[in-house]
Amino acid sequence: MTRIYSRLIFAVLSYIFGGISLLVFAAFLWVGNLNLVDFGWSDDQTLIFNACLSLVFFLQHSIMVRPSFKQLLSKLIPDAQHGALFSIISGIFLFIVVIFWQAASPLWETQGLVRLLLRLFFILSIIGFFWAVKSLGFFDPFGIQKIFEHYSNAKNHPVEFIVKGPYRLIRHPVYFFVLIMVWSCPDLSTDRLLFNIMWSIWIIIGAFLEEKDLINQFGDTYREYQKFVPMFLPYKGIFTGQ
Repeated sequence: MTRIYSRLIFAVLSYIFGGISLLVFAAFLWVGNLNLVDFGWSDDQTLIFNACLSLVFFLQHSIMVRPSFKQLLSKLIPDAQHGALFSIISGIFLFIVVIFWQAASPLWETQGLVRLLLRLFFILSIIGFFWAVKSLGFFDPFGIQKIFEHYSNAKNHPVEFIVKGPYRLIRHPVYFFVLIMVWSCPDLSTDRLLFNIMWSIWIIIGAFLEEKDLINQFGDTYREYQKFVPMFLPYKGIFTGQ
């Protein structure tokens, strides 16, 4: 019974910290800095602090996805709870980034049609993001599915390589749509420009690292897919193979 409660607690906390932090982060991307905490620093101090916030978040992600860390974690909690723990810790770190992000000098604010178009791009990118997630079929960002599969003693089925939806146009549509969200804020400040650059670089690096994992998982099947489908920009037409 204690184990059951432990799994349920992990699931609930994952939804709270993982889910709510993503909603708060989406608000941050839409509005810009939420100005929740103001230290009153100069622009130089602000940019250094914001860069450190981002780097700490990147470091947390990089450490927790490493196989060596997962092996160490397996000695403490069941493998089925790793995804939920990652979601919880990542949510906490994401909250820290949004809450303590410091505002710096504004650069420009768009108006009129340009502002409207940027807002439209953001909304369309959210729609595209969920389209990409749905096309995956096995997307489990909060690690909940593995917990309940373990709880019900369900067998893990091997993941098949199936190309659907936007994955027929580009290999990383989830990252592509997130990048659009990042850059479609109509009000650009010095701190937001820093955020856009750092997080875009991190996303792109993450995509390249993920490619290595996918090659290890699917081998020549994924290598053939790479030949026909571009990484981010859809310029080769629609992929019709499997």
